[in-house]
Amino acid sequence: MTDVNIDWDNLGFDFMPTKGMFLSKWEEKTGWDEGKVVPFGNFEISPAACVLNYGQGIFEGMKALRTKANKLVLFRPLDNGKRLKAGCERLLIPPYDPKKFVDDVKKVVKINEDYIPPYGKGALYIRPVLWGTGPILGVAPAPSYTFIIFVVPVGPYYKEGFNPIKLAITEFHRAAPKGTGGIKTICNYAGSMLPAKKVKEKGYNQELYLDAANGKYIEEVGTANFFCVVNNVLMTPRLTGSILPGNTRASIIDIAKKKLKMKVEERDITIDEVLKASEVFCSGTAAVVTPIGSLLYKGKDHVFNDFKVGSVTQKLYDLLTKIQLQEEEDIFGWVVEVEPDLVVKIQT
Repeated sequence: MTDVNIDWDNLGFDFMPTKGMFLSKWEEKTGWDEGKVVPFGNFEISPAACVLNYGQGIFEGMKALRTKANKLVLFRPLDNGKRLKAGCERLLIPPYDPKKFVDDVKKVVKINEDYIPPYGKGALYIRPVLWGTGPILGVAPAPSYTFIIFVVPVGPYYKEGFNPIKLAITEFHRAAPKGTGGIKTICNYAGSMLPAKKVKEKGYNQELYLDAANGKYIEEVGTANFFCVVNNVLMTPRLTGSILPGNTRASIIDIAKKKLKMKVEERDITIDEVLKASEVFCSGTAAVVTPIGSLLYKGKDHVFNDFKVGSVTQKLYDLLTKIQLQEEEDIFGWVVEVEPDLVVKIQT
């Protein structure tokens, strides 16, 4: 691995430019072009671009890891491609082929191989984004689109690492029933900045949302899916359309059922049930599995498992990360290797 002058021991979750990115464009007459890997950098966009005026844009979040054997691996990339396609259909964006999506991700990972942290030092965060970049005035789908994949080396999303964090119930709502909460549209995230700012000012790491319809059922942590353990049953909110169907979430459910032989319930979970939980944690591409040590609700901090990592949370974290790094048998077929002989060239 070539030295790119990065302090691998102190990586945070912060942006830094890397070597190359993938770029593809869609026009009505030609559809999606083949795309190409180009130098990472800025590009021009019209002030009338649909994404800038009406938010017609969607993104994904993934990671590439370096294993102990120095292999470059991806985790469930086809599922990310399928989720992107589903989001495109909801936003009237021309869908991008999921299989080609995986091939394009591999190209970007390979060209930025030197930015993948050493084994155990972090990951290469992968950000595919698809925007309606064509100019438009009325509220309607864009006349043209741009798809980009860029990458950034990252460390833990939470500076605490794999240690319990503090959450606070927010008075805001994340998404409405039958809205766009179940897809990764860029619009969902701008509204979460104020709730996150308010809870962080009080000393908490993230906000926890209740459902908009009733105000009593758990939905999501600010940037992750939610889980709790009650009477040795793993519980997570059911996917109602307002909750993002996380790939890490789905993986945890499968691992709990097939590896830990646990009962798993996907259903509406009241805040009162959560307060009785023995363990609470959240999951996501960035968060991986992050234990939750306390929750602020109605002015009181409710502590779980003496603010320590619970045994179920620890087992799920260990199994998930070992599967991702090819250190545990992948009976699910989730891990995809980036071919070591893959040849990628930057085009200008």
